[in-house]
Amino acid sequence: MSSTSRRLYVRRDSFPIAGTFRISRGAKTEAQVVVAEVVQECKRGRGECVPYARYGESMDGVVKALEAMAGEVAEGLNRERLREVMPPGAARNALDCALWDLEAKQAGKPAWRLAGLADAPKKLVTCVTLSVDEPAAMAAAARQRAADHPILKMKLTGEGDLDRVRAVREAAPAARLVVDANEAWTLEQLHRFAPVLAELGVEMIEQPLPAGEDEALRGIDCPVALGADESCHDLGSLDRLKGLYQVVNIKLDKAGGLTEALLMKKAAEEAGFDIMVGCMVATSLAMAPAVLVGQGARYVDLDGPLLLAEDRTPALHYDGAVLCPPAAELWG
Repeated sequence: MSSTSRRLYVRRDSFPIAGTFRISRGAKTEAQVVVAEVVQECKRGRGECVPYARYGESMDGVVKALEAMAGEVAEGLNRERLREVMPPGAARNALDCALWDLEAKQAGKPAWRLAGLADAPKKLVTCVTLSVDEPAAMAAAARQRAADHPILKMKLTGEGDLDRVRAVREAAPAARLVVDANEAWTLEQLHRFAPVLAELGVEMIEQPLPAGEDEALRGIDCPVALGADESCHDLGSLDRLKGLYQVVNIKLDKAGGLTEALLMKKAAEEAGFDIMVGCMVATSLAMAPAVLVGQGARYVDLDGPLLLAEDRTPALHYDGAVLCPPAAELWG
């Protein structure tokens, strides 16, 4: 690709969350994101990321890392070179997705064709996330969501979680349930909770133990499938997860972009893992590339825009839990 007049622009954006989003590690009321925009002549490509403190990231750090790539971008940086010169994480995700978007617009082809997918992306059914709260509050949220959202993902936090799941199950008896402890449980709690969760019809437990302590999962006979999130980052993290988890959660912000995420998906499927494609709380611009990874995934968790009080324009179209592929005006 010619580097003629190619420029990188980096900016911060903030979008209010509808209410408060709570997980075991804390709560927030706004989604703070960083956007990378690569402009060449009359074409531009955009990518969005969410710096995540859990992984040592900050808004300032991600902006600085992206701005440091301006020279490489001007010289014709491509996605393969990007994987060599930037580590996985939010900053690389924003730039990688911007390069995909620019390449699609310059080629006059949708990103899914550039990715080598056999068919155009289909609509996806996404989970919708219930923030951790008191059982009655989570039940009320489930009751409100259940009619239009057949898959509910519950954020959990430790003791009291069985009461939370029982309350949601009673409020939404037909819903599929997955739960996410965000590293908050002990091994003893997992052994104690899992049989009850299986009886309640929970399909998957996401990241029950801290990432640094999950070797304790090796060889245990858990009646509910276990999913790796904080333990699963880039392609190189997959081998260690064999024998610990049955599901891996691929997020572009962890992987460092769509390029890595597609490689991860292929390798994970070949290794026998089920796939979950997830997201941070972010706008439609962050979700759009992940729609390609979500094709054929067992679990799709791309509900970030549904948690916001306002989104970008243009935005992805959601019909309840049904997520439509992005229009080119948004991304790809």
